[in-house]
Amino acid sequence: MLPPEWLAAALEPPPAHGPPLGVGRIRVTPEDFQVDELLGFEPAGEGPHVMLKVRKSGANTEWVARELARRAGCRPFDVGFAGLKDRHAVTTQHFTVPRGRESPDVWHEAAGEGYQVLQATAHNRKLPRGALAGNRFDLWIRELRDHDGQPVALDVLSARLEAVRSRGVPNYFGPQRFGRDANNLRAVAAGQLPRDRSARGYVLSAARSLIFNAILGERVRDGSWDQLLVGDAANLNGTGSVFHVAELDQTLHDRVAALDLHASGPMSGAAARESAKILVSGEPAALEASTAAQFAAAVQLIEAADMQSERRALRLVAAQLEFEQAASGDVRLRFELPAGSFATTVLREVVAVNGQQD
Repeated sequence: MLPPEWLAAALEPPPAHGPPLGVGRIRVTPEDFQVDELLGFEPAGEGPHVMLKVRKSGANTEWVARELARRAGCRPFDVGFAGLKDRHAVTTQHFTVPRGRESPDVWHEAAGEGYQVLQATAHNRKLPRGALAGNRFDLWIRELRDHDGQPVALDVLSARLEAVRSRGVPNYFGPQRFGRDANNLRAVAAGQLPRDRSARGYVLSAARSLIFNAILGERVRDGSWDQLLVGDAANLNGTGSVFHVAELDQTLHDRVAALDLHASGPMSGAAARESAKILVSGEPAALEASTAAQFAAAVQLIEAADMQSERRALRLVAAQLEFEQAASGDVRLRFELPAGSFATTVLREVVAVNGQQD
């Protein structure tokens, strides 16, 4: 049995900008949810691999990788990609395949069920997981209605989106991190780690994400999620760089207001690890410890796996946020997010929507 407080902490953490303005639908068609992967670098132009820019729809990333391996005559393991993209969307993302003796030109306009190669360029190495800067989203919220069943007023929508733009949103992990029907979370509560390496990783990730969401939820409740406290580990926006906040001054306050610095929370690791003993102290450290203690089964799995502790920003910035409202009341949103964050985390601060996969 999954404790209700676990479900609340993981899947229903408190919003920062007030209740949703209304209810809408996303992913009515795949074209309503478009995602473009941002690598942050260009292909090398030479080397033993070919980098492919691929548009896909109705196909998941791993299936496309297997199809590309079949075309290249290589093992699926030899195909590289930076991140997973949902099948219920139109997405562009990058793959690498071994070049062999043929020119990259043989890949131009290659296509299969649900995918098409848009570009092919020689590259110097296999594309590793996580090697991307972020994603650009272009999505429609259909049939958006307020709680009286009327289209959300333009001034109300504009004010909420301006709050999101100027303050950011809590950087919660989305529901997909916890598995279909929260099955990964249920495995954590039961203290069960699958033997399969991939499935084991998903369960451990759910354990750490649960604790992070719970801690962030407490910072939202006390109003400190978008501030720095003495003892915090501050994160430099868009990077993994963190530093200890021994005291606060006007410069730090100004950088927080400019969305350049954020407080961070733990991606929990084993207590014996040296990385678990640094950076955070005082009130933030006490809150993190007391909140994590409420999820003993998750902590035990993390300890048993001897995981390395990391830090993650508590605040998420939706860069270049734009919107337009059609005469029907449908709303189009465009924004960019850094790698590892979730579009639904932004959407939940505006509306309640169906479809919970990024």
